[in-house]
Amino acid sequence: MDNPFKKIFSNIKVFGGSSSDRAVGIDIGSSSIKVVEIKKKSGRVILETYGAVSLGPYASLELGRSTNLPLEKITEALKEVLKQSGITTKEVALSIPAQASLVFNIDLPAQIKEGDIGSIIPTEVRKYIPVPITEVSLDWFLVPQKQPSFEEINNPDLPPPTNKKEVLVVAIQNDAISKYNSIISECQLSASFFEVEVFSSIRSNFEHELSLVLLMDFGASGTKLSLVEFGTVKSFHIINRGGVNISDSIAKSLSIPFSKAEEMKKEFGLFENSNEKSLADIIRIHIDYIFSETNNVLLGYEKKYNRTISKVILTGGGSLLKGLKEVAAINFKAEIETGHPFSKVIAPEFLTKVLEVNGPEFAVALGLALRKLQ
Repeated sequence: MDNPFKKIFSNIKVFGGSSSDRAVGIDIGSSSIKVVEIKKKSGRVILETYGAVSLGPYASLELGRSTNLPLEKITEALKEVLKQSGITTKEVALSIPAQASLVFNIDLPAQIKEGDIGSIIPTEVRKYIPVPITEVSLDWFLVPQKQPSFEEINNPDLPPPTNKKEVLVVAIQNDAISKYNSIISECQLSASFFEVEVFSSIRSNFEHELSLVLLMDFGASGTKLSLVEFGTVKSFHIINRGGVNISDSIAKSLSIPFSKAEEMKKEFGLFENSNEKSLADIIRIHIDYIFSETNNVLLGYEKKYNRTISKVILTGGGSLLKGLKEVAAINFKAEIETGHPFSKVIAPEFLTKVLEVNGPEFAVALGLALRKLQ
């Protein structure tokens, strides 16, 4: 799935002269850095290598901890993961974390011409952006209008079709762009483009879904919700609760080190543990909160657009939590699917199981690389 936001992201820093049959995606998260390299050969996309490094130790913290590292430490970690994974390609694509960006929809009067939207956006979005407009880079995309069916037109219970133009807007902090440019420069790399992580994740997790789909990205510091219809992001939200919060609760409740809590979370998840029966309940408190907040988002969207989700795709490292898929099925009454980004590339058969398990963690990095080859 292509990313509509090409004006900002392709023009932030473009370098020519590199081979277009090889691509590297870099996802710098709060708890780890993930990298993926792919290449195109005879019309097929082939996985070359991938790797990850935890950032906790670079801040003298345990594995899995969220960090706020200085540039030199992130640079050190990135150099290490590139070395360990054997990546030598110098032209790369980077993700911008959701926390450093805003993704939202606005409605404009139908009579406004598309050519005039660019000049109107900076004024219209001020109410949505909590910092001066000069501190962000803006881009926008005019959302195609879905043609109503005969049944929808003649159903008196449905709201009448709107005459407004719907515009999807992205705002990225200029400081974030500057930060990642510095990291790239220190690593002696060049950036083909930057992209907000949500679009990279959608590209690697989606096939040809046309109905409304919820993508839930379970990260270390938060859970990101993207409602996608006809390949377009219709709504985006962040729930400030993620894997680190769960492990912290386990550690405090059971009086064990964070590293042991991480280990138990991954081993047992929401399944019952005969040695520690309260483990699943501790985890369930956080999962119930995330799902409750998600249902509030879905209810608000349904009231506004009269659309309900047909599928939920779980992605991100936290989506690997044992029992999560089963609990999600009960909560959402929809088809539940765990993302398998590496299904989009060809890899050695002996890696099939490993890639299926690890895939959700590398969704953003792979999505970046896939765009580079498009």
